[in-house]
Amino acid sequence: YDNWRNDDQIPAHVAKLLKVPVWTPEIKLSNGQRHRVVLEGGSIDVNGAGALLTTEECLLSDVQSRNPGVSRKQLEQCFHDYLGIEQVIWLNRGIAGDDTHGHIDDIARFVSSSTIVASIEPNRHDENHAPLQENLHRLSVARNRENKPYRIVELPLPSPVIFENQRLPASYANFYIANGLVLVPTFNDPNDRVALNILAELFPLHRIVGIHSVDFVWGLGAMHCMTQQQPAIPISAAARKA
Repeated sequence: YDNWRNDDQIPAHVAKLLKVPVWTPEIKLSNGQRHRVVLEGGSIDVNGAGALLTTEECLLSDVQSRNPGVSRKQLEQCFHDYLGIEQVIWLNRGIAGDDTHGHIDDIARFVSSSTIVASIEPNRHDENHAPLQENLHRLSVARNRENKPYRIVELPLPSPVIFENQRLPASYANFYIANGLVLVPTFNDPNDRVALNILAELFPLHRIVGIHSVDFVWGLGAMHCMTQQQPAIPISAAARKA
């Protein structure tokens, strides 16, 4: 977006207000120059135990390239060095209507260290069916650091949400996890209740709250897209000195 430079100033302001350290991940390119790594929140999802989900469409494609000249191997090393990631699960493509070109937070999310919810589209004539089936297959063959399969829970999509002849990226996977609460986008669709029930079973200690998002998703995103988590406990003095 044209005003990205305004967004880019937020981390420094937040760090100053909270008195926390700031890191700027960089990768050395083949020409010797150092490239500042771009990694927006919706492009990755982590399980807190060394695993990360992302898509090739978002981080490796030449379309909307965030990190031109940076390889898959270099990104994985960056995830390891700055986020403590030991395993990267690469899915293929995102859903139709996603102007971010493949954000993971519309298609697959960790709900625990060993469980992943994956968006599916049973309708074979829908443009989302094939790419989501491929993603589901990749998840089914993925193994964790103990060489065990992940538990994969299928999460339906709502019926296509279209406004002014434009397909919008409506997905229940765009939920936001807060302290004791999960905010889930809903779309006046029969699958709203199905999705809310699935997530309620997966988050037994959280309150599941549906948020009407038919108008909201016209902004080409939902709950997870418009939020950024903030630690509830201030960072320790020792960490500030690190």
